[in-house]
Amino acid sequence: MSVLLKTRVTAIGPEVADLAEGGVVILFADGSPPELAEVSVLHKTEEGPSDDAPATGASITLGPVSATITAVGSTAWSKVREMGHVVISFNGASEAERPGEVCASAVDTGALMAALTPGAVITIVA
Repeated sequence: MSVLLKTRVTAIGPEVADLAEGGVVILFADGSPPELAEVSVLHKTEEGPSDDAPATGASITLGPVSATITAVGSTAWSKVREMGHVVISFNGASEAERPGEVCASAVDTGALMAALTPGAVITIVA
């Protein structure tokens, strides 16, 4: 397996839980503007991001929560590479609604919310 992205959560914005309850996680690299940090999981990259975007079927883990990537928006990976930003929707969609979105299989939102803690590791592997 090849690691496409490995990053560690550094902070959780105050509005993240509401989004996670709906199966949406917004990642932003450390140093994002304060208004974006409120709704974001801030992170620091440890490995990657790879040159190539993950393909459908790649796996994503957020702490103990695992899912399979089901769709990648047209600009999602370039945003990850440029500014550490991506919207991950755990909705199982076969097509991303927004160009900057990565869709993944549905997960237990309670487990997802519990996994969102500083120090948690997020990994995308193919």
